[in-house]
Amino acid sequence: MIDLVSPGIIEYAGAFESISLAQIEAVKLMNRVDAKFLIPVSLLPALLSDLLPSYQVLEVNNYRLCEYQTLYFDTPDFRLYHEHQRGRHNRYKIRQRYYVQSDTAFTEVKFKNNKGRTIKTRIQNKHFPGFVLDEESKTFLAEQTPFNPASLQPMLWVDYTRLTLVHRTSVERLTLDLNLSFRNATSQESYPQVVIAEVKQESLRNSYFLHLMKQYQLREGSISKYCLGVISLYHRIKQNRFKAKLRYLQKLNSQSR
Repeated sequence: MIDLVSPGIIEYAGAFESISLAQIEAVKLMNRVDAKFLIPVSLLPALLSDLLPSYQVLEVNNYRLCEYQTLYFDTPDFRLYHEHQRGRHNRYKIRQRYYVQSDTAFTEVKFKNNKGRTIKTRIQNKHFPGFVLDEESKTFLAEQTPFNPASLQPMLWVDYTRLTLVHRTSVERLTLDLNLSFRNATSQESYPQVVIAEVKQESLRNSYFLHLMKQYQLREGSISKYCLGVISLYHRIKQNRFKAKLRYLQKLNSQSR
């Protein structure tokens, strides 16, 4: 997927001062607040140029653009999805994620509480994520969620290429996800002309990135990749809450071509 990234974006990614995985541990932000934005990929070179003085880029094994492969789990009746669709607080996402460049895999739980904070917990897997949860992952999920691991099924893959930026002086991470693609056993949907940006802090304040978003006249929007994947691939599922976001995503994807 990295070979789909434009040379201009690769060039700008190479201009940043790098930071290692070991160094980024200080900015893990496993308990955080975040804000997300949909950005046309055509704007990304200019945006990276603006960000260059204030941020460093994560480099993993000489890669600055890193591939992520994520498998999301849900109950057969999509209980986790419907909790998002209804706007419920105290909701979960359950996934296994493979970090291609570092060749590591994790079972992860993201919990969004009623105060708007995202709390992430995870355990490392010995093997590439599969369609059957191993016993260690089942034990972890039983401890971290109210769901019976036996009721969870793999629902969709989300693949993308990520550029991770770390602010030089603040405890802040900024992720820029390109080449977004959803797939399940029968279908696939891709959004190559759209970037999902997410800024993560202990509390959202004085972010240069948020200042730039105002300058670019781009508004924040809560976007779940899992929910977007579900409504992109499972067309008969209830999706009232997300219809406007899906239309905007599709509009950006077509206008940037």
